[in-house]
Amino acid sequence: MIMQLTNIERVSVITPQQFKEEYLLPQKPVVMTGLSNQWPAYTKWTWDYIKEAVGKIKVGVYNNTRSGARVPVNGADEYMLFGQYLDMIQKGPVALRIFLFNVFKYAPGLIKDITFPEHLLKGFLKKYPMLFVGGAGSIAHMHYDIDMSHIFHTQFLGSKRVLLLRNDQAPFIYRMPTTVESAASFVNWHEHLDIDHFPALKYAQAYETILEHGDTMFMPSGYWHHMQYMESGIAMSLRALPSGVGAKLNGVYHLLGLRGFNNMLIKLAPEWWFTYKRKLATENAAKAVEKLGATI
Repeated sequence: MIMQLTNIERVSVITPQQFKEEYLLPQKPVVMTGLSNQWPAYTKWTWDYIKEAVGKIKVGVYNNTRSGARVPVNGADEYMLFGQYLDMIQKGPVALRIFLFNVFKYAPGLIKDITFPEHLLKGFLKKYPMLFVGGAGSIAHMHYDIDMSHIFHTQFLGSKRVLLLRNDQAPFIYRMPTTVESAASFVNWHEHLDIDHFPALKYAQAYETILEHGDTMFMPSGYWHHMQYMESGIAMSLRALPSGVGAKLNGVYHLLGLRGFNNMLIKLAPEWWFTYKRKLATENAAKAVEKLGATI
């Protein structure tokens, strides 16, 4: 058994009421296939168009190697011109990706190419739409976004395979305490999972889908996600703060407290902290399975 997998529901047209009742309030993901097809970006965002806009900007790129004991979260592996990177990933599989790139900071005119779906949700962080780019074979390993935003993630070029889990599934996927990361590997999860080393994975309840040109995936606040680029591609995430004071404070805690504490221990006691986080993740997974009346 490879987890408990459900395909993410797909809709073409959705009303605000339907979105609220069926997806936002239940905190359930959905792929909207008709949301972006009226945006100029739907046809304008080609490799050459993006390269012309921001190709001369130097960006950090990330490989598929997961962070080790002495590596703070989100440290780039190398830097290069964005245009050089785009040329590289169009030639063939390249396990390098770019994430959280605020393209509008350098090319503000591109903001006219998209439309914030405010008829579905309020509270968008309009200064921080983020570009995600990856070569075929690159991987965003399992994590959840530290700012706890709701995400509208639109694929403009290429395709990628996506795995999502609600935040309450964290123990079953070996969440490491004080981080937004999992100790388990989900690389090629659709073919194989390391149940021998991470037996609680088979009790996790997850969603899966493949995103292609024009697909917009709504990912509720706090959702775990793992993404693998099947083809070199470009996507855009529009972020919206969750409603309620408690939810916003939780985001502040994650940004200021949790990440800082984790990076501090990485500097002070890297090897001990690396091992201890994984030990706690294993213990918490066993306790979660025990509550289900099962064993691992």
